[in-house]
Amino acid sequence: MAVGFLLFVRAERSHLDHHYESQAASIAETVAGVSSVRECMSRDEPGCASSLQSFATTTESQTGASYVVLIDMNRVRHSHPDPTQVGLQVSEPIVTRDGKVHLRIDNGKTGRSANARVPLYGPAGEMVGEVSVGIRESSVTSALWREVPSYALWFGVALGIGALASWGLAARLKRRTFGLELDEIARLLQEREATLHGIREGVVAVDASGRITVVNDEAQRLLRLPVTSAGRQLDDVLPEGILRDVLAGRDASKNGIVVTDDHCLVINRMPVTLDGRPHGTVVTLRDRTEMEGLLRELDGERSLTESLRAQQHEFSNRMHALAGLLELGRSEDALSYVTEIRGTSAEFDNTLRSHISAPAIVGLLLGKAAEASERGVDLVIGERTQLSAAPHRVHALTTILGNLIDNAFEALVGARAPRTVTVEIVEEQTGVTIKVADTGPGIPAGAESLIFGNEYTTKDGVDRRGLGLALVQQQVLKLHGTVTVSDGPGATFVVWLPPISTLITSGS
Repeated sequence: MAVGFLLFVRAERSHLDHHYESQAASIAETVAGVSSVRECMSRDEPGCASSLQSFATTTESQTGASYVVLIDMNRVRHSHPDPTQVGLQVSEPIVTRDGKVHLRIDNGKTGRSANARVPLYGPAGEMVGEVSVGIRESSVTSALWREVPSYALWFGVALGIGALASWGLAARLKRRTFGLELDEIARLLQEREATLHGIREGVVAVDASGRITVVNDEAQRLLRLPVTSAGRQLDDVLPEGILRDVLAGRDASKNGIVVTDDHCLVINRMPVTLDGRPHGTVVTLRDRTEMEGLLRELDGERSLTESLRAQQHEFSNRMHALAGLLELGRSEDALSYVTEIRGTSAEFDNTLRSHISAPAIVGLLLGKAAEASERGVDLVIGERTQLSAAPHRVHALTTILGNLIDNAFEALVGARAPRTVTVEIVEEQTGVTIKVADTGPGIPAGAESLIFGNEYTTKDGVDRRGLGLALVQQQVLKLHGTVTVSDGPGATFVVWLPPISTLITSGS
């Protein structure tokens, strides 16, 4: 405001200078239009000198001008406030020869003044000289000082209003920034950026309109988001599906597990509400892919342990029965019992080995057979089963087959006899077909499109649930295969995987 006031005073001073220059020009033009002045300056008759000096002095006193000087074409003064200067030449040339009025600030013999010089013409219209009129600068300064107090008052009022507005704005900003100073806000922003991009969990913040406001590097990796995703709508950067529905809040659950093509994600969605109004949502993402693999491996080890325990129990029971028969002296019955046991186990083992040459698949099915025996379920190998010793994608086959058999076992819990699971694996030139059927209650009506979703289950009170079929679909889609399920009593899952040559040809 001080600088503005000084600039304003300077501008006002310039304005007053122009104003007094214009006033001097008006006086000079009036003097130049007086006929007696024009005649005296053109003829220089006796008595004109005193008449011109007297007229100039009278004009000065009446108009407040500091001087009125009449100058002929020879640059000789015919009037001047100082009588000793009359008759002397001025040092400057006649500037009004162009017929125009000239305005300036003049530092003359009478001091600094606002000066106007006007051409003077004789009665016949010829130029006979010029009229120079000046108004002292002290008059301009006095006028300025008379106006400055009123201007200072208005500037003071504006300063007071500005100070109040600044104080109110500062108080509002303090409230909005929780009393933090600029350095603290900058440091907080730096810490936030370092924290967001340093943690191993994905973080996505979405405002109430569905626009992404914050996304860190881990979230970009897990969701395959572009670098420019911040500031864009969530629906524009994520494909349609369960993942986008969970992040956007269109899914009813706040927390859940979502299986994508590459990851098994644990999603935690927390709405943000301030002053009773929704302000968006913060979503955290954890990659559970490796953990889920370890859990599946642990399930396999647990299944093997259970199988060994079942075999140990079964072996103990058989040994007790055999020992009892021998104590009773019934050797023939004991031999018959041993032959029967050996025949049953050998028959399943021979059937398995004659149809499947892959050791990993044979080991998986032997373990599942022991588990089936423990559960009271008959595991049957289909007659069309045929698998080579080194099929492609053994790991994927193991995952798919193990999850489908586990799902079939779970479906038979509580089911009436006979409880049978039939497994059929057919390897052909057109691909590998896996079929797992059970005699359970089947898939509920209308649930065919839901069973491969995340956390779908028909069981209650289970912590880790609903991921088996989701993992099956993930593996199948990754290998560009298909998976179908039958409806009605007893569920039959059919998985088809294309041959490896087809994947290579398609560039997968």
